[in-house]
Amino acid sequence: MTSPEANGPKLSPTYPPKSPVPQKRPTESPRPQPAREPGARLPGLPRPRMRIRNRQTAALTFRADEWAPAKAARQALAVVRGWGCPGLDEQDMETAVKLLVAAAVKDGGRRVSVHLADQEEKILVVALSHRPGTAPEGEVFATLQVLATVDSCGDDLADDGRRLWALLDAAPRSGRTP
Repeated sequence: MTSPEANGPKLSPTYPPKSPVPQKRPTESPRPQPAREPGARLPGLPRPRMRIRNRQTAALTFRADEWAPAKAARQALAVVRGWGCPGLDEQDMETAVKLLVAAAVKDGGRRVSVHLADQEEKILVVALSHRPGTAPEGEVFATLQVLATVDSCGDDLADDGRRLWALLDAAPRSGRTP
């Protein structure tokens, strides 16, 4: 029982049949990758740069000498006074800037820059040493933590130097003890 169509001309398929290529060796499971520290950068990726947006900012640069901390404190206070922060404890601000800049000067660079920013009744003070590869200094942070208006502080090592920072509360102190 054959059908008459089965005896017709034999045509080759219009496309070759797809068949999987045989493997030469068995498939391996992925090899485990070495564990990285949390927050570690991936090799080859550029380090993100610090960006401050949508707020008042100022950048001040000083030669890294013994007079830099006092100059930086005076100029930083003048800038922040212009921003109109009535609740800012100026003595804490002056002390914080002096401590951060003095630590940046100790790093041994040729210059120190101070960056200021405000947001929601807070003042960020960042001192950049422009000297890469220096070690953190714990006593600066212990002294900063004693100041009443310092919310937090720390440092960050980068290719362009060490960043030392402090965040000061500039809200009016109603109901708080100084």
